[in-house]
Amino acid sequence: MAGTEPVSAAVNRRRFLLASGATAAAGVAGTSAGALLPRRRQHPAVEPAARSAAAQRPVRSAPRPPYALTTLETTARLGGGAGPGTYRRLVSGPGWPLVVRKELATPGAGRQGRRTPLACFVQFTDLHLADVQNPLRTEFLRSRGASSWRAQEALTVAGAVALVEQVNALGGGPYTGLRPAFVMTTGDNVDNNSAIELEWFLTVMNGGRITPNTGDPAVYEGAQNSGLPLYWHPGDPHLRDLDKRRGLPLIPGFLDAATRPVTSPGLRVPWYSTVGNHDDLPGGCLSPALNDFAVGSRKLLSVSAADAAAYAKALGAGDDPKSEVLKAILTMNAASARTVTADERRRLCTPHDYLAAHLDPAHAGAGPVGHGYTQDNLDGERMYYSFKVAENVVGISIDTTYRSGHYEGSLGSDQLRWLEGILAAHSSRSYDADGRLVRNTGADDAHILVFSHHHSPSMTRRPDAARTDEPRHDGAEVIALLSRFPNVVAWINGHSHVNRITPHPHATPARSFWEVNTASHVDYPHHARLIELTDNGDGTVSLFTTLVESAAPHRTARDFDDLSAVGLASLYREVAYNAPGLAESMKGGVQEGWAGGAGDRNAELVVTGGPAAG
Repeated sequence: MAGTEPVSAAVNRRRFLLASGATAAAGVAGTSAGALLPRRRQHPAVEPAARSAAAQRPVRSAPRPPYALTTLETTARLGGGAGPGTYRRLVSGPGWPLVVRKELATPGAGRQGRRTPLACFVQFTDLHLADVQNPLRTEFLRSRGASSWRAQEALTVAGAVALVEQVNALGGGPYTGLRPAFVMTTGDNVDNNSAIELEWFLTVMNGGRITPNTGDPAVYEGAQNSGLPLYWHPGDPHLRDLDKRRGLPLIPGFLDAATRPVTSPGLRVPWYSTVGNHDDLPGGCLSPALNDFAVGSRKLLSVSAADAAAYAKALGAGDDPKSEVLKAILTMNAASARTVTADERRRLCTPHDYLAAHLDPAHAGAGPVGHGYTQDNLDGERMYYSFKVAENVVGISIDTTYRSGHYEGSLGSDQLRWLEGILAAHSSRSYDADGRLVRNTGADDAHILVFSHHHSPSMTRRPDAARTDEPRHDGAEVIALLSRFPNVVAWINGHSHVNRITPHPHATPARSFWEVNTASHVDYPHHARLIELTDNGDGTVSLFTTLVESAAPHRTARDFDDLSAVGLASLYREVAYNAPGLAESMKGGVQEGWAGGAGDRNAELVVTGGPAAG
């Protein structure tokens, strides 16, 4: 029975619902909300900064822009008191102070006055730009629990545009004074691996007009006007759907507004791209063989409990690389599916398509052409590369996706060897797999930042049916490889939709590094990260991570009648903060399972720097 489901099973269910495009901020049917919410983690070696974040800013910091505040100054909070069946409006709450993380190195006294700024950039992750009318979406999983579908998904484009606007308005970083030099996306840029979503993503980042609508240009054809009480119908005053019963408002004109054109200013700085499982696979975990369903005219919104359970079981097991279970469900239920307008723009993207679109000069934006990828990547369909972050700082973007239909990650042997070679090329001193010192006198000894979509716990050795001749390598193996190179400062990633910063210590301190996992911009708490790197002049370096919200105002219109692009971006955040069970689990205005503890948010991450200490 669902009511007696063990917590471990609930956590696993959360993972694959998340991977298939659903959010699980609360329990599935019969399971308590607390069982599915990510758990708070303690940081025994975390200490608050001795002075406030403002007091530690160097004099050279640029003037603050008119509205581009970071979460050091203010954060979105739910107003009012928590209660079941209530919708709570957002207010501006207090900021989150800087926390010094000293697990890997002792912070030196007076380092603020000795710092040399090295780099400043922004991380976007898990934008999940979604064509919510796509027939291949599996919203019907909501029958297994309210949290298996996002009420805010129709507003992903408006929300992403507001995030771009915020980055454009940022002044100097609070600890280096440097303006962000670029943005790195760490995957799940789109939700359904479709050509139209990829076009929307590239236009959001580069600038231009986007119409977040597919199928019939005059009629919305998705879950939110289906007449099914399983989904929020914001424009229907008569249907008491599941979400209105728990407090979500009636908003006449919502769907028309959500599908109107939006104009993105595009980023004013260069940006680089890292691929995620939703960029590589439909739904982040399905077979590319399902293309005919994606471009077809039947959208399944309701299935039997048995069919929903069968699909959920296949997702959790990950042993259906050809998505035969879902294919059978879609075929058997075709007669009861909603008829929608077929649209070839929903076709699934191959790795070649994804790379070619990035390399198209029409999508160059602020640069660089390819956004990290080159013609060599296209020729070999290799979705990994290295690039110059700043003087004496190197970035490495890796491809952690399975191509055969699974939401977990891994590295193939060829890419692992390539990664080792790049690390070695920038390290005059490193260690082999047996711990023996290796010297490379020709190396430039650059500080190294590694970027991926998956975080280490989500990387497994599962065979990849699309690359059966190549062994796969998990997160523990990647950690072991990175720890051989003292120049590695951090591994920066996403996928989990959670803010989490993990130290990876080593008996030789210089071989330690940080893993920075950032929450999504589709689920609470809607964050990006401003990241700054400094040399402290004492044998250590500091990586500063400051969370950033979009430019959309915290407060939405009193009567929900602001349906402009800005108003929709504010609604996007507010509806996400009202996900099932989320408000009830917040303490002090923060749900730490998703937003992280204080040391997972705005932090100074100190690490022994460079090979000399190794």
